[in-house]
Amino acid sequence: MDKDILILAIESSCDETAAAVVKNGRTVLSNIISSQIALHTLYGGVVPEIASRKHIEKINQVIKEALTEAKVTLDDIDAIGVTYGPGLVGALLVGVAEAKAISYASGKPLIGVHHIEGHVSANFIESQELKPPFLCLIVSGGHTHLVIVKEYGQYEIIGRTRDDAAGEAFDKVARAIGLGYPGGPKVDKLAKEGNKHAVEFPRANIEGFPYDFSFSGVKSAVLNHLNSCAMKNEPVNTADIAASFQEAVVDALVSKTIAAAKEYHMDKVAIAGGVAANSALRQAMDTACKKQGIQLYYPSPILCTDNAAMIGAAAYYEYLNGTRHGLDLNAVPNLKIGQR
Repeated sequence: MDKDILILAIESSCDETAAAVVKNGRTVLSNIISSQIALHTLYGGVVPEIASRKHIEKINQVIKEALTEAKVTLDDIDAIGVTYGPGLVGALLVGVAEAKAISYASGKPLIGVHHIEGHVSANFIESQELKPPFLCLIVSGGHTHLVIVKEYGQYEIIGRTRDDAAGEAFDKVARAIGLGYPGGPKVDKLAKEGNKHAVEFPRANIEGFPYDFSFSGVKSAVLNHLNSCAMKNEPVNTADIAASFQEAVVDALVSKTIAAAKEYHMDKVAIAGGVAANSALRQAMDTACKKQGIQLYYPSPILCTDNAAMIGAAAYYEYLNGTRHGLDLNAVPNLKIGQR
């Protein structure tokens, strides 16, 4: 294809209102993110109703900014990409309605993008040489999946969490040890000061499903440990708890990913999603991959958390595959990966 394809991408699945302009799926011309973290911190977590209202306030602004920073107008754009699931239904609807309005007014094609496939595609932005097939570990607040990326837009799920997602466990443990919201970055920071072998928390294995995850047990073990210390009047070293908990989660994520890479003969592994920004996970995965001669890819932290550039990258490959959505596109809060 000789002509550059420019995608205007919109992301509003949770508490970030974001817009980006992406060229040919790999070059980010602008990536504007309006975060609501400060707002939701007051409530100790994301309040869906507040998130939706904030998206409505911010969405036109971030789109305008994205076009200005990329030095393009709507006339230069080839298609509009938007996250339509999974996520908070009210939040998703804001982005979907906006994308449909722009598509209708400009006559540009509309492409609905799966949020998690967006996270996977974030790896294409900074690693120009990365091409399918590869194994990807997706770890975020709502999802923990091991998938084989067979082709652009083609995914085979080989493992998933049976209960809490890794990021959710981080948030709950952070709350239990008094760190507040958002839990992931705060646990990561505090863990650096603790001994990761102070408490041996459990790693769950599910019989017959070697690549499935379960994090509710380790979360309960942390809560039980804290309750037991409180009952015995024993002091609690929160840095040790954070480090030991993080070690248990990272160990489960890394060991299963490496085992799957070996079984499926994958020499390329990528990590994606908000928890992929965790420094302990990056370090442990890097060490394990080097030992096995596997090439590891992960995006910069800003592209791990929710952003629109990753949606633009995913939308480009959907565009090439001929995906087009009508104005009846709706938000699908529990959209499954690979669903079309």
